[in-house]
Amino acid sequence: MSDTEKQSLRLNCDLGESFGPWQMGDDDRIMPFVDMASVACGFHAGDPLVIQRAIRFSKVHGVGLGAHPAYPDLQGFGRRSMQLSRSELIAMLHYQVAALDGMAACQDVSLQYIKPHGALYNDMMRDEAILLSVLQAVADYHRPLPLVVQATEQWQHHQSLAQPLGVMLWFEAFADRRYGDDGRLLPRHQPGAVLGIEQMLGQVQQLMTTQTITSLSGRTLHVKADTLCVHGDNDDAIAGVKAIRELLASS
Repeated sequence: MSDTEKQSLRLNCDLGESFGPWQMGDDDRIMPFVDMASVACGFHAGDPLVIQRAIRFSKVHGVGLGAHPAYPDLQGFGRRSMQLSRSELIAMLHYQVAALDGMAACQDVSLQYIKPHGALYNDMMRDEAILLSVLQAVADYHRPLPLVVQATEQWQHHQSLAQPLGVMLWFEAFADRRYGDDGRLLPRHQPGAVLGIEQMLGQVQQLMTTQTITSLSGRTLHVKADTLCVHGDNDDAIAGVKAIRELLASS
């Protein structure tokens, strides 16, 4: 990988996920270290004040703002799959993205991308019919926005699905999650699914150096990544983001 390619790997974090008195993450401390902020749209987390504040922080720190829509599942933090029709899913995505887009416009901030959250993200990477519905929702939005999808060994196939609809894909690898042999993320309830800081840094270094990730059983997965995600909903988030930022800067 060339130096130019290394520098193009953008660090993103899922933010704006507090709700009322319930606090998740530490947006104001993480925001200065990331390039992209995927902000919850109210269906799995985030309320109007939290969303407004996250948008303001993104503007102050010059961070690209993304919509982070999910299944309507506040109790389960959007981590439970739901059976929705194609029309329901498309309408649900438009509703959430438009809400964040409109709130951002009130602060003179332009929404830059869409990244589904949790179970919806996992479902679209597992089920092509759901992915096609998500792609159609993005294609039908009133202005072009890239869609963030997981970087897998099937990235060219995913790109072939998006191109006829005119949707740009940004491929995402995960710094803090363990991969299975199939290239999908291990379920969070499985031991070892969430990586500690040292493991996280090792995975990032491998990705930067070889464009590969090693699965739980030792299989080498070749991935094309444009952006790197660190989740903001765990205790190591701030330290991890800072360490990865230093690693990216030193490459």
